[in-house]
Amino acid sequence: MIGHMYFPLLLQPTKSFPSALLSLLLVMAVHSSRTVSLSRSQNCGIPLQQSLKLTRLILKESVELIRTYASQGAMSELFCKSSSSEVPQPKISGLEPSERLLSVSSILQSFLPHLQRVLEQQTDLQSPSSRLLTELSNVRNRSTSLASVISCLYQNLFPNLPAPEPAGGPTQMPPPQNIFQQKVYGCVVLRRFKDFLLNVARELRTLKSRVCRMPPANTLF
Repeated sequence: MIGHMYFPLLLQPTKSFPSALLSLLLVMAVHSSRTVSLSRSQNCGIPLQQSLKLTRLILKESVELIRTYASQGAMSELFCKSSSSEVPQPKISGLEPSERLLSVSSILQSFLPHLQRVLEQQTDLQSPSSRLLTELSNVRNRSTSLASVISCLYQNLFPNLPAPEPAGGPTQMPPPQNIFQQKVYGCVVLRRFKDFLLNVARELRTLKSRVCRMPPANTLF
């Protein structure tokens, strides 16, 4: 009789073990979810804000640069819209966020040699103290920094994907030009680069809403 009375009691802790295990797993899942969210915020938010801030700064400077450039040679707006197969197009391509950010990096890398070429051409045409040269140099230098920041952002967000190619990759450049052709070429480069920066700023804002605020995957919630 006594054995029958105590036998069910001995089984009671065993019956409650699955519930305790489930509670422990839930606590661990919540902690893991918060850790992943914090990691995503650190890896996405800060580099993204740096990229967006620098993009907006260069965009503002590029608008002023185009005005300064146009005032130097009385360039018509039509010349700035001339077709040129060598100068990159400002349109960003891709369906997935990783593809579009990689497109941003690739196009930016392609623009850098053109910005350098325009600076070199204008150095031969302008006085060393020219405002145009100062503005061109600033935009070129900041754009080089932006390429590095975008590359870091891409690697933080998509560490398992191939990293963007470093600056200095193969880029198609125009053949030798006379002075008028140089002016037209420079205007086209600056105009398309400004349009590209507008697209980049828009893309980074979209990326923030689509990627940085995504809930962590593979959780119990």
